[in-house]
Amino acid sequence: MENNNNIFNELLEQDEKLFTIPRRGNIIKGKVVQVTDQEIVVNIGYKSDGIIPLNEFSNNLEVNPKDIIKEGDEIDVYVLKSDDGEGNVVLSKKRVDAIKDWENLEKSYNDEKIVTIKTGEVVKGGIIAYFNELRGFIPASQISNEYVENLNEYSNKELEVKVIDIDRKRNKAIFSHRKVLEEKLEGKKKEFWNNLEKDIVIKGEVTRITNFGAFVDLGGVDGLIHISEMSWGRIKHPAEILNIGDIVEVYVKEFDKEKGKISLSLKQVKENPWERIEDKYSLGDIVEGKIVSLVDFGAFVELEEGVEGLVHISQISENRIAKPSEVLEEGQTVKVKILDIDMENKKISLSIKEAQATKDIEDYLKEAENEETSTIGDIIKSKED
Repeated sequence: MENNNNIFNELLEQDEKLFTIPRRGNIIKGKVVQVTDQEIVVNIGYKSDGIIPLNEFSNNLEVNPKDIIKEGDEIDVYVLKSDDGEGNVVLSKKRVDAIKDWENLEKSYNDEKIVTIKTGEVVKGGIIAYFNELRGFIPASQISNEYVENLNEYSNKELEVKVIDIDRKRNKAIFSHRKVLEEKLEGKKKEFWNNLEKDIVIKGEVTRITNFGAFVDLGGVDGLIHISEMSWGRIKHPAEILNIGDIVEVYVKEFDKEKGKISLSLKQVKENPWERIEDKYSLGDIVEGKIVSLVDFGAFVELEEGVEGLVHISQISENRIAKPSEVLEEGQTVKVKILDIDMENKKISLSIKEAQATKDIEDYLKEAENEETSTIGDIIKSKED
């Protein structure tokens, strides 16, 4: 008898469900019966099935329902109409999703958490953004932490954003990608300063070139390579050896965390050429060099990058000259003789005239040798005759 009563009660409950009319605004559960290109049929336990029109499935009209749900799935739906005129209950999935999205968005706003949105079309003053089923807005000033000339570069992309304003009653949500970038940059800067040390070599990207040096992005923080620290040799402008966008290894000379300043060196990553001067050059050697500067008292000659010597005016020519520019010019290649090497003061004394004299002697000896050889040959030939 008790079993019969239970069965009877279950039947009454089923009948009550079947004849309880779903009212507009109700949120109920249902099971997906069919998914077509036009609608989704849902069994909601009522005498007739519920229908979700395609435009009530998602705000994103490019979404294909078949990619998201399938027959047999249980979903929550929002009742729009109890009867569409043909006996079907009209339902909405996107409105249920929107309610959940608002709750999640409000929580993210209060907790200052990052959310992911999908950008849409560019409109006046910014870009439309979608947080699942919610439509929001990113002002142009909040797209990036740098100037953006063409907003279309950011359309139809997934972006991490912060919610900077929200009003559920007015369906208003304002997002900022800029804040996310700035926070990440601050995190990178903090990590960078914590790990920075003197006398280490790090990589960076050249971002700006001036007359006095080049700025290098080391990872959210800029450092300066002064022109005097770019090469062991002479340069007139940083653009001679660096270009914007170059990735370079630099030596950390000094830094001031409080002022945010870092002094870098490009040349100190390379070996100082003076450390091997004595292995390469000796007194009396005749070598080739390029004139890099003319002054009243002589000419500076570059033997290699970072190694220069001075040819005093008295060592330029056998003839008397009033100034070096009478017989020499910058950029000219000359032969010089090494007269002295001062390692302590990094100075080399050179002579053009002695190099020339030595060359004249060598030429004379060669010529004499050739003449002597010719005479002996002639003698031998005459004896044979």
